[in-house]
Amino acid sequence: MLKLLARAKINLTLDILGKRPDGYHEVEMVMQSVALADEVRLEKTAAGVSLEVEGAALAADESNLAWRAAALFLRRFSLAGGAAIHLKKKIPMAAGLAGGSADAAAVLIGMNTLFAQGLDEAQLAALAAEIGSDVPFCLRGGTQLATGRGEVLRRLKDLPPFFVVLAKPPIDVSTAWAYGRYDAQKAVRHPHTEGMLAAVSAGNRSLVCQELCNVLESVTIEEHREIRALKDIMTAGGALAAMMSGSGPTVFALMENEKGAQSLAKKLREETDAEVFCTKTQGAHIL
Repeated sequence: MLKLLARAKINLTLDILGKRPDGYHEVEMVMQSVALADEVRLEKTAAGVSLEVEGAALAADESNLAWRAAALFLRRFSLAGGAAIHLKKKIPMAAGLAGGSADAAAVLIGMNTLFAQGLDEAQLAALAAEIGSDVPFCLRGGTQLATGRGEVLRRLKDLPPFFVVLAKPPIDVSTAWAYGRYDAQKAVRHPHTEGMLAAVSAGNRSLVCQELCNVLESVTIEEHREIRALKDIMTAGGALAAMMSGSGPTVFALMENEKGAQSLAKKLREETDAEVFCTKTQGAHIL
């Protein structure tokens, strides 16, 4: 049996450059792994795919990205045998944290090991892109620039370490809804991607905080005022910077130290009904 961690991500930047002929949006974003992770156990079986989910009311069938990853791997390489997957969910769902994509990436890595296929990172990434736009990033994580529909990746120097507080209000936001409602004319500010890349390259924590920007914030905040309230509490509670991740609704705060992160998390738990997590940024892992 293999045991793997499927780490969540946050967006340091998210820009939408336009609509593509294939219906997806052309994006440019800097994504960052955090230590918060689902636990994935994977075991070879006689045939087929089975999935058990612990810790969340999540479908355990072909609609689940982890199930789809295992099924794709078996089908693509005409493998004899099957896979049993057990997910212990810790990353909140529909949160803008890529929990489902992270699970799928972990399953692809695990299947490659279980069935001794010897796929390299590029081959795994090609499979990952068939499952979802965030899955290729989640294979290795760390700090990466994502373009195309999110599957074209450029690995960056690991971000200078931050403690991170995540707060997910009790609402779900559909990624398709957020992208569909996005109007470039209403975006108050677009990311300065080159500025963020320079800040990451220089290891300049202050500049990283200054360059945080997500064009989907304006869409989701307009519908869900709780996001603005969470950002305000975080800023007043000592955050170096606070922003919504992905299409939301999770808001993250970058913190100077663990003591400050724990204090802010306590404040958020007392003053809001959000799910709150204390975590930290995470470097890339070896495939």
